Amino acid sequence: MRKSYNKLLSALPNSVFQRLSFHLEEVSLSQGQTIHKSGELITDVYFPRQASVSLVLILSDKSTTEVGLVGNEGMAGLPVILGGKQTNSDSIVQIAGTAMKLPSQILQEEFQRGEELQKLLLLYTQAQLSQIAQIAACQSHHVIEQRLARWLLLVRDCTNKNTLPLTQKLISMMLGVRRASVTEAAISLQQAGIITYSRGQIVIVNSQLLETFACECYGKIKEEYSRLLNPRL
Repeated sequence: MRKSYNKLLSALPNSVFQRLSFHLEEVSLSQGQTIHKSGELITDVYFPRQASVSLVLILSDKSTTEVGLVGNEGMAGLPVILGGKQTNSDSIVQIAGTAMKLPSQILQEEFQRGEELQKLLLLYTQAQLSQIAQIAACQSHHVIEQRLARWLLLVRDCTNKNTLPLTQKLISMMLGVRRASVTEAAISLQQAGIITYSRGQIVIVNSQLLETFACECYGKIKEEYSRLLNPRL
């Protein structure tokens, strides 16, 4: 049963997992659901299983951009262990699925023990900060086709799925571009035989070509996660 859990939870020693298991609750997350809202107290953290969650900045003019992504390798709600208790971004479900929900207070208590959970979450925090920095560079320096390819690869890794229920509206919201730009980029990838694209769904048919098409940022993000977490996960 542990193997089917989120990778962070699966990596915990049995003693730690058992303490948390009394408080863990499996929940279903729907696409577009906001699980953490900017400026509000984070009462629960989420360990995605099949779901993926985007960390999204919403500006005063209502424009949006994704600054981070959480899937089955991580946890949504990192400010809880850093002492901030709130976040300046919204955590929005990108791909529907299940997650394990844990009260923030329980996580804080376990984190303060200074045992394996603390070590694991600190490494994950470093990996997440590296991802956020790389995405910021990507948004500024790479063309939309490369950014879309990078983003699709990250979503695939977060969910272990090649068929992704994604709309133009959602993708444009995550990448901070116009819907027309998403359409043009998706058509380019489809014509190259990398994806099939229909209304509300993208299927990755050639992952190797998609990685070739993507900018260097996907590889950098993947390398840093592997360096920090693979020995433990």
